[in-house]
Amino acid sequence: MKKNKIHSILAATLLFGAVPVLTSCEDLLDKPSFTEDSIDSVFSNENNADAYVKGCYRGLIHEEQYRQYNSGETVTIACEEELRNSSKWQIGNYYYDPILPSTLTTTYNESYRIIEACNVGIKRIHKMPETNKTKALLGELYTLRAFAYHNLIKFYGDVPAMWEAIADLGLNNPELYLPKRTSRDVIYDKVIAEMQEYIPYIPWWSEAKSSYGIAPERLTRQAALGIMARICLHAAGYSLRWDLETNDPGSLQMKRRDDQARVHELYVIADNALREVIEQGENSLVQSSGDMNAFQNLFYNYCQRNFDVTSNEMMWQQACLGTTTNSNFGVYNGQPGSVGGLYGQRKTLQCKLPTYYLSFDEKDIRRDVSCCNYSITFKNTNDINDEWANVGTTYSSVMGGKFRIQWATSPAATAQRNIDIPILRYADILLMYAETQNELYGPQAGAPYLKLVRERAGIGDKEINTAGKEAFLDEIIQERKWEFADEFLLRSDLIRTNLLDKNIARCKEEMRDLADTYGRNIYGSARTNNMIYRIYHYEKNAQTYGDKFLTVPYYDVPWSGYADLRESDNFNKAKYDAAITKLLASHGVKNDGKWYAVNMFQAWTSAYNTARRREVGFSAEAVGSLQIGLSIYTKPTYKQYTPDKDIPEWITDLFYGYEPNKSEIFPFAAKSAGHPLIDNPNLTQHPAYK
Repeated sequence: MKKNKIHSILAATLLFGAVPVLTSCEDLLDKPSFTEDSIDSVFSNENNADAYVKGCYRGLIHEEQYRQYNSGETVTIACEEELRNSSKWQIGNYYYDPILPSTLTTTYNESYRIIEACNVGIKRIHKMPETNKTKALLGELYTLRAFAYHNLIKFYGDVPAMWEAIADLGLNNPELYLPKRTSRDVIYDKVIAEMQEYIPYIPWWSEAKSSYGIAPERLTRQAALGIMARICLHAAGYSLRWDLETNDPGSLQMKRRDDQARVHELYVIADNALREVIEQGENSLVQSSGDMNAFQNLFYNYCQRNFDVTSNEMMWQQACLGTTTNSNFGVYNGQPGSVGGLYGQRKTLQCKLPTYYLSFDEKDIRRDVSCCNYSITFKNTNDINDEWANVGTTYSSVMGGKFRIQWATSPAATAQRNIDIPILRYADILLMYAETQNELYGPQAGAPYLKLVRERAGIGDKEINTAGKEAFLDEIIQERKWEFADEFLLRSDLIRTNLLDKNIARCKEEMRDLADTYGRNIYGSARTNNMIYRIYHYEKNAQTYGDKFLTVPYYDVPWSGYADLRESDNFNKAKYDAAITKLLASHGVKNDGKWYAVNMFQAWTSAYNTARRREVGFSAEAVGSLQIGLSIYTKPTYKQYTPDKDIPEWITDLFYGYEPNKSEIFPFAAKSAGHPLIDNPNLTQHPAYK
C-alpha cells in the first residue's frame, strides 16, 4: 500500500470520521468529512491545512477525565451507584483493578489517536512553504500533542513515545506497533522544547478572535503558554516513579526527577510563560454584573454560551454544540439533578463532600456556585401539570453547581447540553504564577497573585500564610480547591505537589470528626462551624433554561432556644411554627409559611426530613427520592450512638483503596482487545499490579 494512501486512511479513520470543526459558528459545522483520497490535497494549501488542524482538537478531553478522574481529590465524590459496586466509586476512592477493569480504559487509545493525527499534520505541514500561518499551525499541533502526552503521563506514568506517523517509520518494524514505555522526563523535555519554539507563532487572542470566533475553543498564544506552564509544573513536580529496566515494585516511590537543575529550569520556563500572559494584558477575571456576583456571572454566562462575557477569563475550552461536537460533559459534571419536567430525568453522578462545603469562608462567593444546596423535584405527582421545586438538600447530597442544568441553553438533545468543557482559565494563570514565584523567590513574591483570586471571591482580607514555601504551597492548593472544583485539575494538583497523602488523611479525619459531632452542642465550634438544623424556604422552579437561580435561602438553627425545631416523639406544629417565626424574626424576616426545617446530618429521605417537607406541601411521593446516586443521599452523615451502629459506611469507605506509592497512577487495563496490555505484550504493567 502506498504511503500516501496510508496517510489517507489514518486521517480519515482516526481524525475525520466526524466533521473536523471545533468552533461554535454554525456555518463551520456543515463542512464535509475528508476521504482517504483527499489527504494530499489537505496539505496543498493553508486553508485546507487549517481545517485539518481544527480536526485534531476533537476528543482532547475524554469522558473519563470529568467522570472518573474528577473525584477523589477531597472535594468531589462519585455517587452513581451503591457503594463499592460502581467503577466510578472505586476509581474515585483509589481502588484499581486492571482485570475488572476498574481503571481508565479509553484515555490511552484516544490520546494516541490524537498524537497520531498530530504526527501526520506536523510531518506534512513541515513540507509546505514556510509562512507565519504554517508555523502557527505547527505551534497548535505541537501544543495539542504535548497536551495528549501530558494526559497519558498524568494517568499512567511513563508511556510509549511516538514522534512520527506510523506509516513514515517502516511498516515491517514490529517495535513501532509494540513500543515499550519511554521515560516521562524524555517526553516532557521534548514536548516543552517544541512548544517553546513554535508557540511564539500562534496569534494572541486579540489577533485571532476575528477569525477564530469570540469563544476561545482554539488555542491562542496565551492559552498555549498557560498549557506549557501547566506541563512544566508537572514535569518539575512529584510523580510515582520506578525502575523501568527491572520493573521492581520495590523501586516505586514518589519523587521528582533526579536532575535538580532541570527542575529549577522548568519552573523558570513556566514562570516566564505565565508572566508573558499576565503582561500581555488581554485576560482578566470576570467580575460581578447586575444581580449576579462575579463567580456566578462567570459560570452562568459560560453555560449560556455568552462568551463575550467569559472569554477574557476562559482562555481555552473544548467545543460542545449541537449534535456535531457535543459531549456528555453537561450531563455528568456538576448539575443539581432533575426528576423530570422540562429538564427531564437527569441524575447527578457526583456530589460535594460536606467538609468541602463547610470549608468556605462565609463571605466566599464561590461556595454557592460550586456547591448547590438544592435539587430539582416535583411537588406532588410528577405529571406534566405539577409544580416543580428547588428543594433544599442535606450534607450527604450537596450538588455540584458550576454547570447546572438551569443555567444552560436549550439542549441539542437530551444528553447534549451545549456546555463547553473548560480547559484553562485566567485564575489558573494567576495561581500557577503564585506557585512559580513561591518556588523561585519565596511566598512574599507569590502572595499578591493568590490575593487577586481571593479578592474576586470576596475574601481578599483573608490572611495568607507566608511563613515558608511549604506553608504557602498549602495555601495555593487549598485556594485551587475552592476555585477549580469540577474542572478536573485538583487530583493531579495533589499528586504533582506530593500532597495527596496529607490531604487524604486530613479529609478522612475531618469527615469522621464531622460525623462524630452529631447530637452535641456544637454551636460556635471552631472545628466545624456547622449546625445540625437548618430552615429552608420553599422555592418554585421556573422550568426555564437560563434561569439565574443560585441558592435556596436558609438560616442555620442555633442549638439553644429552638428545641421545638428538633426531632421529637410529640411533634407540635404550633410550637414548630412559632420557633420558625422566632428564628426568622431574629434575622428581620417575616414568616410567610413557606419555611421548612431540615436535619442536615440525616439522610434527605429520613423520617424527620420527609415530614418537615410535607409541612410546606410536598406530597409523600415527591419527598421520597432525588435524581442522585443511591450511595449518598439516602445515607446519614452522623455517627449513630447505638451499640450496633457507627459512622456510616460511605464515610468510612472514603479512599478505601488508597495506598501511597501505588495509587498515584493507574494500572493499564488488561482484560480484552482494545486494552493496552492485551494489544501490546512489550508494554509493562504498573509494578504494584504485577
